[in-house]
Amino acid sequence: MELAVLVLFSPVLILLARVLFWRLRPQSGTVGVVVLGDVGRSPRMQYHALSFADAGFRVDLIGLSGSAPLQKLTNHSQIEVVALSDLTKWIEVKFLPKLLRYVIKTLIQLAQLLVILLFYMRRPKQFLVQNSPAIPTLFALHSVAFLCGSHVVVDWHNYSYTILQMALRPGHPLVRIARIYEQILGRFARSNLCVTRAMREDLKKNWNIEALTVYDRPPEMFKKTPLDVKHDLFVRLSKKYQCFRSQPWQNKVALQPGTRVEETVFTRKENGGIELRSDRPFLLLSSTSWTEDEDFSILLNAIEKYESFAKEGQSHLPSLLCVITGKGPQKKYYEELMSSKEFERVTFCLPWLEAEDYPLLLGSADLGVCLHKSSSGFDLPMKVVDMFGCGLPVCAIDFNCLHELVRHGVNGLVFRSAQDLSSQIQRLARDFPASHSSELDAFRANLKYFQSARWNDNWNRTVLPLFEVK
Repeated sequence: MELAVLVLFSPVLILLARVLFWRLRPQSGTVGVVVLGDVGRSPRMQYHALSFADAGFRVDLIGLSGSAPLQKLTNHSQIEVVALSDLTKWIEVKFLPKLLRYVIKTLIQLAQLLVILLFYMRRPKQFLVQNSPAIPTLFALHSVAFLCGSHVVVDWHNYSYTILQMALRPGHPLVRIARIYEQILGRFARSNLCVTRAMREDLKKNWNIEALTVYDRPPEMFKKTPLDVKHDLFVRLSKKYQCFRSQPWQNKVALQPGTRVEETVFTRKENGGIELRSDRPFLLLSSTSWTEDEDFSILLNAIEKYESFAKEGQSHLPSLLCVITGKGPQKKYYEELMSSKEFERVTFCLPWLEAEDYPLLLGSADLGVCLHKSSSGFDLPMKVVDMFGCGLPVCAIDFNCLHELVRHGVNGLVFRSAQDLSSQIQRLARDFPASHSSELDAFRANLKYFQSARWNDNWNRTVLPLFEVK
């Protein structure tokens, strides 16, 4: 009841807020970082918040509650995380028309954002807001900025209307309205950031919006994992996931009396000394939001082809442990589909990792796989940035501007089909671990240049000059 009243009277609240706030100056040295999504699953916005705080700003980070944010962020004295509850789950009623549910959801989110921004946080001199989603975020931020005399900077990760048309269809009236809305409100921003050169050119050409390309770069925590840390990680994971434990098909070593041994499927610790097992599987890793812009049937079909070749007696193909991390709407569907398959040489594991364990696993893997296909064709997968930060080569599905990150045959491979991907995995995993792929070694060597450019250096050079510290 209270929520319904809040939605109905939000225009009155805006007028009242204008009367209350028009004489009050925004607080210099304060930045509001806003993402209408799960804060813990919005790494770029978390990195923005940390960089602002390290540069001397007071930061309010506003986003939906859900996954735990980085511990470094929640412990930072200059950052306050304002977590919004997802009130829209209460309107997921099947008998309501889809359009009506969407309208109600938008109104609830708008009212919630306005109340939080106006009454429950400091009045920042500047806002940095993630787009997408644009609805209702851009309207809410521009309204509050007008009331309080603040400035808005939009960080374009993707286009909201292209994401919407995946759920509806191109040319749908809602998609056309969303595009116009996004285009108009995007022009009100004081400055714009974007994630690729292709997006910058598209914003300029089609919407007359000038944007600065700020490529994602990995923070320092994304690096190759030392052997002792790697072993400790596998031990922790083995307590939750059977596939990380020492397997029956692996070699058993005769032990001397009094010998202390701790084993995982990848490592062996004997009397304090740690080594990688010579019979360990090839660790293939992918991460995902389990959304429609990532078709995991491609990976599943590629793995089935790999399994078929391995069972035909091609002994040069090792066992695979395929780990796919993340949460999202399609996870249950693919989890059930994978569990219905019978594999002898391949094991799937779909864990959810703590934020601090994710880079450790990336730094322990042998090959990354990326199935992200941008809805607009203008954004790059941050998961590949993280993998590259750990020196992990990637096989990535091709799309419009992928070449700005993945250079085929230089730091990874690009594929277009399940057959392509299966052939690439077979080629790179051949004879593992007895002999390492020279191709993989070359990719890792070429990634050292990418690893030298970290998030803070890039951010201080490109983003910081747009903001004021006083």
